[in-house]
Amino acid sequence: MKRRLTYVYCLMRVLLALLVGVAPLAARAQEGQVVNRAYATRAALDEQLLRLGEAANSPAYSSMLRNRTRLEADLVRRRLAEGDFQVGDRILLTVENEPALSDTFTVDPGRLLTLPTIGDVSMVGVLRSEMKSHLEDHMRQFLRDPIVRARSLIRISVLGGVGRPGFYTVPGEMLLTGAIMLAGGPSPDARIEDIRVERGTQNIWEGGALQEAIAEGQTLDQLGIRAGDRVFVPPGGGGIAGAESAVRTVLSILSIPISIFAITRVF
Repeated sequence: MKRRLTYVYCLMRVLLALLVGVAPLAARAQEGQVVNRAYATRAALDEQLLRLGEAANSPAYSSMLRNRTRLEADLVRRRLAEGDFQVGDRILLTVENEPALSDTFTVDPGRLLTLPTIGDVSMVGVLRSEMKSHLEDHMRQFLRDPIVRARSLIRISVLGGVGRPGFYTVPGEMLLTGAIMLAGGPSPDARIEDIRVERGTQNIWEGGALQEAIAEGQTLDQLGIRAGDRVFVPPGGGGIAGAESAVRTVLSILSIPISIFAITRVF
């Protein structure tokens, strides 16, 4: 009985995230509004790293939890040092009155962004939240008071118990639930309480921490997700038919605005 109640609780949290997170995000995309606080700033990551460091050294937590916290701290530390951009990432760039610079550009080996008339711009150590100002600073060497709009697009895979598993290029400000929606949403028997994010051989997000992040409406950028990461939805879980039916109903209702979100904000 306890497991069944936990299952329903997790399902309802995902439903809540879909209803109060994804739908308003899609609506804002249709209106052309910029999503606020979509990218994690350096100050926010510094604060997060401080909290993780305190938790990793606290005797109040189990050794397993402290080890998990150290892993999270290491990921944040590397992000601060190396930045967010990986080879193959794309940047949707618009520079006012500069049509040659208004296009989608790919981050090349060496994490260089090669721009017409501007040349190579290093993206090493640059966070997505710093992308716009970083590009503007570089362009000021060649252009007078450039007005820049930029959006980061990352390629991730959504696998397991979803309607259309595969690779997707998505904006960094998208919600994790939005990425799952683009992949067709969870299958009827998917164990959505066990969703995890994988990088190489590590699970960088899973369990209660990920469920909390989903419920809070954290974006892919705020979760630190980068190119090559895998969102895995475990299939074959069974569960409570009524709750699953509710999930499928909400996914069906939201499929149209999520599609509009993808078209509007990616292309």
